[in-house]
Amino acid sequence: MVETDGREEQPNQSSTMKTTKIFGLITNSIFLGLGTSGGPLVMRLYFIHGGKRIWLSSFLETAGFPVMLIPLSISYIHQRCNKTTNSEKPKLISMELYLFLASAIVGILTGLDDYLYAYGVSLLPVSTFSLIQASHLSFTAVFAFLLVKQKFTAYSVNSIVLLTIAAVVLALRSSGDRPHGESTGKYIVGFLMIVAAAALYGFVLPLVELVYKKTKQHITYSLVMEIQFVMCFFATFFCTIGMIINNDFKVIPREARDYELGETKYYYVLVWSAMMWQFFFLGAIGVIFCASSLLSGIIIAVFLPVTEVLAVILYKENFEAEKGVALVLSLWGFASYFYGEIKQEWKRNKNHRLNTEQAQCPPLSLIP
Repeated sequence: MVETDGREEQPNQSSTMKTTKIFGLITNSIFLGLGTSGGPLVMRLYFIHGGKRIWLSSFLETAGFPVMLIPLSISYIHQRCNKTTNSEKPKLISMELYLFLASAIVGILTGLDDYLYAYGVSLLPVSTFSLIQASHLSFTAVFAFLLVKQKFTAYSVNSIVLLTIAAVVLALRSSGDRPHGESTGKYIVGFLMIVAAAALYGFVLPLVELVYKKTKQHITYSLVMEIQFVMCFFATFFCTIGMIINNDFKVIPREARDYELGETKYYYVLVWSAMMWQFFFLGAIGVIFCASSLLSGIIIAVFLPVTEVLAVILYKENFEAEKGVALVLSLWGFASYFYGEIKQEWKRNKNHRLNTEQAQCPPLSLIP
């Protein structure tokens, strides 16, 4: 009877874990979608109405990390309350030294990426840099192949080619959507900064997945939040040094007084920018935990056209033929990748079923 009960509980436990993981993936995908669209829109709002501090904008991309203390505290209290008599006492900080150092390195790279991205956003319309940013999926795929042995298919290669061509189409028309009063040279610099930011973040996502694979610790969602906290702390520290060197802290009160939307709304914009970007980073590493770095990159890429459309509606940005072509190529690339992934998943499931059936039905020659 005991053995029978154990066999009955195992599928239920597996089903519960699968349901929890699916719920986590959906939740983190929503966070990632909010951050992908909301972060750049609020950041661009800062620059449109008189903001000029690039280091401040990059600082805000990770400065909301103290908010992570709330879910971390809730998780710790939950573990304490559910601790059985024989179970190990939960630790306030479960991260080991290797994982801390790896998270710190990734955090510094993230801080550099924040600066490159903020620099590009300060010079380009949202609808333009969103399409350029879509090229990060190509970089993510390449680095995922190199770091975590992600396999390529004809569909993923096709997706990479299409997204690259989309970025080239935008580069060929450098004057079509250049903001009023901005030189061609600054526009090109902004373009290159966004490409560099896309490449660096395309490296960071698989690097996080590699850290998950190499650590000897059991990765839980609570530990994922600790990793996020350390990463954002070091990214914010990196940008804080830049702010100090650039005297941004001294300039903020004066910039707030001169802000076109008013001093109060200036600080609202800063706070909302920090919150939206925190959604982005929490969602990104959460999706990596629940699935893979490549899926995280795909979700970011999927929401970029949404960001572009919102920018055209909210900020009245121009939508030239080149952007239309780039958007169609980007959507084609996304569709190609998704179709390839669905086909691969169907093939894996079919092979798994065949292997299971063969294991359950031995060859006739072996049956006495």
